[in-house]
Amino acid sequence: MVLSLVLLVLIGLPLAAGGVWLISLGGSWYYLLAGLGFLLTAALLPRSGTLARLLFAAVLVGTLAWAVTEAGLDWWPLGTRGGLVILAAVWLLTPWATREASGWGLGRIALGLAVLACVATAGLALTRDEHRTAGQLAPARTAQAAADPALSDDSVPPGEWHHYGRTLKGQRYSPLDQITPRNVDRLQVAWTYRTGDVMRPEDVTETTYQVTPLMVDGLLYLCTPHNLAIAVDAATGEERWRFNPMVGLEENRQHQTCRGVSYHADPELAGQSCAARIFLPTSDARLIALDAATGAVCTGFGENGAVDLWAHMPNQKAGFYYSTSPPVVARGLVIIGGAVNDNYAVQAPSGVIRAYDVDTGDLVWNWDSGNPDRTEPLPPGETYTPNSPNTWSVMSADPDLGMLYVPLGNRTPDQLGMGRSPAVERFSSSVTALDLETGQVRWVFQTVHHDLWDMDVPAQPLLLDLDMPGGRVPAIVAPTKQGDVYVLDRRTGEPILPVREVPAPGGTIPEDFSAPTQPVSALAFTPRPLQEADMWGVSLLDQLACRIKFRSLRYEGRYTPPSTQGTLVYPGNFGVFNWGSIAVDPVRQVMVGMPTHLAFTSQLIPADRIGPEQEVNTGEAGLNLNVGGPYGVIMQPFLSPLGLPCQQPPWGYVAGADLRTGGIAWMHRNGTIQDAAPVPVPIRIGVPGLGGPVITAGGVVFLSATIDNYLRTYDLTTGRQIWEHRLPAGGQATPMTYMVDGRQYVVQVAGGHGSIGTDTGDFVVAFALPR
Repeated sequence: MVLSLVLLVLIGLPLAAGGVWLISLGGSWYYLLAGLGFLLTAALLPRSGTLARLLFAAVLVGTLAWAVTEAGLDWWPLGTRGGLVILAAVWLLTPWATREASGWGLGRIALGLAVLACVATAGLALTRDEHRTAGQLAPARTAQAAADPALSDDSVPPGEWHHYGRTLKGQRYSPLDQITPRNVDRLQVAWTYRTGDVMRPEDVTETTYQVTPLMVDGLLYLCTPHNLAIAVDAATGEERWRFNPMVGLEENRQHQTCRGVSYHADPELAGQSCAARIFLPTSDARLIALDAATGAVCTGFGENGAVDLWAHMPNQKAGFYYSTSPPVVARGLVIIGGAVNDNYAVQAPSGVIRAYDVDTGDLVWNWDSGNPDRTEPLPPGETYTPNSPNTWSVMSADPDLGMLYVPLGNRTPDQLGMGRSPAVERFSSSVTALDLETGQVRWVFQTVHHDLWDMDVPAQPLLLDLDMPGGRVPAIVAPTKQGDVYVLDRRTGEPILPVREVPAPGGTIPEDFSAPTQPVSALAFTPRPLQEADMWGVSLLDQLACRIKFRSLRYEGRYTPPSTQGTLVYPGNFGVFNWGSIAVDPVRQVMVGMPTHLAFTSQLIPADRIGPEQEVNTGEAGLNLNVGGPYGVIMQPFLSPLGLPCQQPPWGYVAGADLRTGGIAWMHRNGTIQDAAPVPVPIRIGVPGLGGPVITAGGVVFLSATIDNYLRTYDLTTGRQIWEHRLPAGGQATPMTYMVDGRQYVVQVAGGHGSIGTDTGDFVVAFALPR
């Protein structure tokens, strides 16, 4: 009986005390009542086991009623609400719980029936999926439609992959159809290559392997986190060449990664060295040109094969500026943006985009969003606008229309909007179309007004033509961190699917202001606003802590302004969509994405309250100083004391939608907690993902990206998972596919992600059907 008393008191006291705290914040009364129930049961137990069990049966029935009222028959929030109470009830049913003789008296019968009711409810919940949207995308269209040159992109041979998204349109779509839903389960590893570039103890936290390789003429081209460029045989995985730019390490970098290289071939130089080139961006702010055949430096490009991206850059400080994404190569230009460290300092480098001659490396034009009308190269001694919005992700292009499509971020500090110029206010967090020849602005579409939440447009926009009721329209599809997917006319930036302005919360710090409205797309994967009942934990105790935290934060829905109190940001900085973007099928005119629903918190800290002993600027999460600004900021995921998300799962999905109507056809939980839980059980709970999908004409979607180490395939039409393969490390990269000697291969890079904590490695794995 002593053990029973200890158990009841150890659970009851924190429930009752925390319950009082929660009530004082305007929260649920359940925890106080449950805590008192535990304590009263403990008080009755030495006197009457029957009364104690009867009382606890009432506690259990009350818990069941409360849990079903809040969570319905959704297993994960339902089970964690009842788990601790049921375990205590089962213990109280045992003969050892009291000093009374064994036997089934009234108290034990009542408690037993209450336990059975809970078990039956849990069993029913396990048979349901409350988060599944079941449906079908339109089946494959006719062969005539598939051959329509306006719908297919013949700028790249069908079996190759020349750009980050395969073509300049960024569709992540392959016309290959050898692999289908009927045979995909026969895929096997064709070869594995290891780069030798692994995470080092002295690396920054955000050291990640995010590359999508290219495939041209039988060679696979890739880069590594420390900016090695490598070519391997696409059929065997045998290394052909490697180049080390010797970038060194720099503790001020927020990111140590390389998402890809770029390719260009000049037919007029066929047979000469550097007739085909690989362009490598580096984390020490260089753009290097390499011979695609040998890996030798193309010395005629720039200064001995490289251009210095620090040229004309203000506020030069090592590690504060570099390029993590591959440049665009179009119309004889190689065009590159760059990443500026978020929230390290107010005086930051520029977010300028520059276009260089693809052969010589001469600067042709530069577009600085802080000074948007002046695009001619600057004379010696002049610098670009400090701290203008930057493009750290991947751009796309339409050479026929002569446009470059730029996903723009915010200026730093992200959470402090005072002092922004009219140009910054216009271009921040937007998709902007530039003239390929001159860099002049053709149109701009803003996805967040006066962004205070780090809601950069993080993903490459995708280009395709849509058959709308009024005729065929050249479209651009832009996924965003906040979950809106904007479908626009890429000639003008005008919406194809409706966009409306909705009221947004106000009440910023005194020095700032917030936009009264924000745009919302008709096609959106934005989660519904959080409520206290959405708080989650593996037990009542950590769930209670999350409820207290939720009630202590400022939260009035999406776009609640940053505050010194602390603000809940949902969707969070991780983004519903991030750099992995989405994939589109230009024939079916549908999309597949991997929405992530994960809350973050931000808190503004007055600069004079930040002590010299505090750890700062260790990455995007944690305390960042905003040197020169009135506030620093603490940003981090919204986590329980056990380090789990405070909001109930699912946290990650895979979804398919029709781009002509904006209708979401299917949406399913994606990924398991196998590699994140203390016990490696592959429970499909729906987990966050960083990376993107690929669609093939065979009707198969390939994706990895989740926090468990798997490559998965889904049926494009139904969204049903049809195959998975265990990877040797985290697959936080977008896969690609190609064909060599009549055999279709799928390649996934598996190297992990430092801040997510997935297993690190240096693997490039190719899959194919048996010969």
